[in-house]
Amino acid sequence: MINITFPDGGVREYDAGISGADIAQSIAKSLAKKAVAMVVDGELRDLADPIDADASVRIVTRTDADALELIRHDCAHVMAEAVQALYPGTQVTIGPVIENGFYYDFAREEPFTTDDLEKIEAEMRRIIQRDAPFTKEVWSRDQAKSFFADSGEDYKVELVDAIPEGEDLKIYRQGDWLDLCRGPHMTSTGKIGDAFKLMKVAGAYWRGDSDNEMLTRIYGTAWSNKDDLTAYLHMLEEAEKRDHRRLGREMDLYHFQEEAPGSVFWHAKGWTLFQELIGYMRRRQHHAGYEEVNSPDMMDRALWEQSGHWEKFRDMMYVTETPDERVYCCKPMNCPGHVQIFRNGLKSYRDLPLKIGEFGKVHRYEPSGALHGLLRVRHFTQDDAHIFCTEEQITEECLAVHNLMLSIYADFGFDNVRVKFSDRPEKRVGSDDIWDAAEVALRHAIEVTGHEWTLNPGEGAFYGPKLEYVLRDAIGRDWQCGTLQVDFNLPGRLGAFYIGQDGERYTPVMLHRAMFGSLERFTGILIEQHAGHFPLWLAPVQAVVATIVSDADDYAAQVHRACAAAGLRVATDIRNEKINYKVREHSHAKVPVMLVVGKREADEGTVSVRRLGSREQQTLPLAEIVAKLVDEAVPPDQQRAKTAEKAA
Repeated sequence: MINITFPDGGVREYDAGISGADIAQSIAKSLAKKAVAMVVDGELRDLADPIDADASVRIVTRTDADALELIRHDCAHVMAEAVQALYPGTQVTIGPVIENGFYYDFAREEPFTTDDLEKIEAEMRRIIQRDAPFTKEVWSRDQAKSFFADSGEDYKVELVDAIPEGEDLKIYRQGDWLDLCRGPHMTSTGKIGDAFKLMKVAGAYWRGDSDNEMLTRIYGTAWSNKDDLTAYLHMLEEAEKRDHRRLGREMDLYHFQEEAPGSVFWHAKGWTLFQELIGYMRRRQHHAGYEEVNSPDMMDRALWEQSGHWEKFRDMMYVTETPDERVYCCKPMNCPGHVQIFRNGLKSYRDLPLKIGEFGKVHRYEPSGALHGLLRVRHFTQDDAHIFCTEEQITEECLAVHNLMLSIYADFGFDNVRVKFSDRPEKRVGSDDIWDAAEVALRHAIEVTGHEWTLNPGEGAFYGPKLEYVLRDAIGRDWQCGTLQVDFNLPGRLGAFYIGQDGERYTPVMLHRAMFGSLERFTGILIEQHAGHFPLWLAPVQAVVATIVSDADDYAAQVHRACAAAGLRVATDIRNEKINYKVREHSHAKVPVMLVVGKREADEGTVSVRRLGSREQQTLPLAEIVAKLVDEAVPPDQQRAKTAEKAA
């Protein structure tokens, strides 16, 4: 007999070898009917699997969160069956679950197009309606290779060869169709439901290697119910409207071109936005006690070998050799340079914590296929900072960073912030004792904040554990931005020390901290968060003075001078075009305020004000509207300072 422990703490005895299906049946017939899988000692498994030893078991129903991955996995298998039923001779290769859906790569002489998706989707629905059971078989390597070779599935033969010796080869059947798969699956195809949709086709190299054959990849999405599917498709529509690449062109912010892949050509308006972000962060950091520094873009290879970056990031580093045969690297990170600044001049415990920050340009090679507008580039600016402190100061400093981080995100409209704790990765530097101390310190710090957090196992930096700050935007997407890392390794590797109260040398702890992260990426996120409709303080052009008739040209210049003298970023449009055309054009460019002037406004010294996204118009004296806009254009951090000053 074996003991099965359930989530409520209850324990029951069963015969060894009992399946999850039988356990569900023993609890309730209604549960057995709804069950699709089980979790055994934390591992998701087929409901039909036998359980041979004492274990903790949770029965998974289709509406449980665990089932969503299974729905998508099963949907991928059904898509593969549908493709082979409709297009005989097509080879199926690899079909994993991905975020929000799944894909499958197919080998076919004539690549699939989007015109094929509707037909494939209809066949999938017929297969699902047949409700064939998923059954698992374990085959020998020779049996599997022979079957797939006879079926003309050359890619499957290669996949069989790649499975390590001694590992089971699992075959899953759904009716007459089968595939090589690790599993698990739900109990039958009918459990998938009808909340799925095929989304797009794309080219993909076999095993991601450009030297291999080009395959056709079909992407799909699947959800547990129609409401979730509808919400997801709506979110995609919204995301398309907010796409920073399109808005960047429409707003004349920046562009990319082939001669500099992954590098941004900032236009005047985009650079204004970029500099507003830097100015904001510079003020927040200065107020929090950071000193701004700047380190070289290129340093000798030996420094990167000593820091450990050469071994970890060599493939992502830009390297050059000079005529004197020295090898230099464009910096992929700012940390080693900041350690050099700390080391320059003797430091004592009285100097700690020492906080230094840099808006440093870093350079990392990303494959061409990974580049994506501002969100994934090869050269970007980090709001990077490092805090050198003692072990006793870790909690206080982490708490200060955490609070500053949340305050900054709130200023940009991000109030839903999740925190992930990432512990030691497989490849790392430093001893386990050092990692133990670093993880304990960082975990204690996040617990002191009282902020909820989740574990992100194995995703720490190679030199220390980290907190990842994930922002949820206006349409429900998550963006990982800020990081905070506790590093007991790098300062010692690079020879940093301070003199303690006892006159002895000690190695400082180094807290790595970025809030925006990549400023380029954060700019892209902001464009999509606001759909280009920035708050007035951030807008590259805050107002446009537009004339109705040419008789108002001189007055328009007066309005422009008044706004500019007050510090507003203003442009003037005196073209010989109808006012509705001008309003439409500047609205398309997401200018927040239109200041419309005609002969009457010129005679009265007033301005007609139109706000982006509103049809309402308000006529105000020039001095009054300038004062209103100036007050509205104060950045949130300075607005708080003004409020505090008035209160005092």
